[in-house]
Amino acid sequence: MALSQKLLSQNERIILHMHEHVKRLIPNIAAGIVMIVLAVAGFVYMPDSWKPAGTWTLLVLLLVGLVVFVGWPWLKWITDTYTVTNRRIITRRGIFTKTGHDIPLSRISNVAYERDLIDRFFKAGTLELQTSADEPLYLRDVPNAEQVHVMLTNLLFAKDEAAPAVEADEIHPDGASNV
Repeated sequence: MALSQKLLSQNERIILHMHEHVKRLIPNIAAGIVMIVLAVAGFVYMPDSWKPAGTWTLLVLLLVGLVVFVGWPWLKWITDTYTVTNRRIITRRGIFTKTGHDIPLSRISNVAYERDLIDRFFKAGTLELQTSADEPLYLRDVPNAEQVHVMLTNLLFAKDEAAPAVEADEIHPDGASNV
């Protein structure tokens, strides 16, 4: 879900809106597949004396497991967003209780990124935004972290050096890139 235009100030425009990289869901999807395989094996090898109560119990356990290990993490993933505008960086988290953090671009003094081996494979990474506050803001599992890093750096220093900012259509959160 994109950030509503009514939450933007006058002359503010969205440059990039994204979720954490989908790699965050891989363990949950794998757990869901394992649960389904185990449930099918349970249905096939269940003694006749356990039926139908055992079938219903196994089905309820499977559904609860899928909701807890697949459904809930997916809902968290879909509702947690990072948005970059021409004036600020906006983070939003939460399913029932929304929390957010807005940082004006003018307050950011440094942008760094970190990518481990798995992040490099998925073209993701963690961005560290240094501000005048004690603790930096970490944007974890950002898709195309290097390109987003360059875009943020261009946005931050475009005023000083007249550097062109990378436009949103040049960075695709799904992993593709025009840059």
